[in-house]
Amino acid sequence: MTHRTSATTLYRRKSYRRGSYRRERRVDRVYYLFLVPTLLVFTAFVVIPALIGIFYSLTDYVGFGEWSFLGLSNYAALFSDPRILEAYGFTLGFAVVTVVVAQVIALALAVALTRRIRFATTLRTVFVIPMVVSGIVVAYVFNFLFSNSLPAIATAVGFGPLEESILGNPDLAWLSIVIVSAWQTIPGALLVYTAGLTSIPTDLYEASALDGASPWRQFRSVTVPLIAGFILINTILGVKGYLGVYDVIVGLTGGGPGTATSSVAMTIFGGFTGGDYAYQMANATVFLVVTALISVAQIIATRGRAVRL
Repeated sequence: MTHRTSATTLYRRKSYRRGSYRRERRVDRVYYLFLVPTLLVFTAFVVIPALIGIFYSLTDYVGFGEWSFLGLSNYAALFSDPRILEAYGFTLGFAVVTVVVAQVIALALAVALTRRIRFATTLRTVFVIPMVVSGIVVAYVFNFLFSNSLPAIATAVGFGPLEESILGNPDLAWLSIVIVSAWQTIPGALLVYTAGLTSIPTDLYEASALDGASPWRQFRSVTVPLIAGFILINTILGVKGYLGVYDVIVGLTGGGPGTATSSVAMTIFGGFTGGDYAYQMANATVFLVVTALISVAQIIATRGRAVRL
């Protein structure tokens, strides 16, 4: 009798646990209340327009009126168009250079501001200011600096290379875009690096100092490995952001001189208003694939690094 009662009790306990587990696994309806509207809005304003754009990329549509089906002709023309290839070359090169410049400066500032220095909090506030200023406003301000202030200063000190505005130099205009883009995005990377640096236990630095490690050796052997996840995230997000650069170029060079600083995004938008709708929609589709591949690379690269982040 005792054995039978114990077996029955055990069975009931297991059943209760399974029921509790199922109740725990059950998704609360409030999640669907937030998820479904978001999916509907995303589908209506992102997925459906993207599919329509991909369809029109297979036609000769100019943005209005009638159209006829062309197949992959627009895509074939893209890969033989020197203007498109130049835009992709500039955009990719600009993204790589800018992300290196921005990450190096942001990491150096983060290391300095996490040390025990005076006015560290005030300096952090000052460095974050570029994040809240519109990109086009920043670009126009720097346009004035590069076109007037910098040449005037260079002329006064007798520095010949900068006496003329670099915005009008096909070989140097891209530097202005790198400078402004990095200046605007460094604060965001700085905040991420600051969070990563403050999460490192000070005991590690004290132990390495006792072992005779120099500050540079501590940075290479302690700091960098422990914030590798933060560096990776900042780098990938930076590249993705720089690939879509548009407003900074509009305010600085307008894509010039000529087409020397014309990005992919600028080429696409220019085609939409210039009667080249279907062709640039094919360009936008290729650009979508490129950014999607970068997103996949981000997922693969960050897999298994959740603990560090």
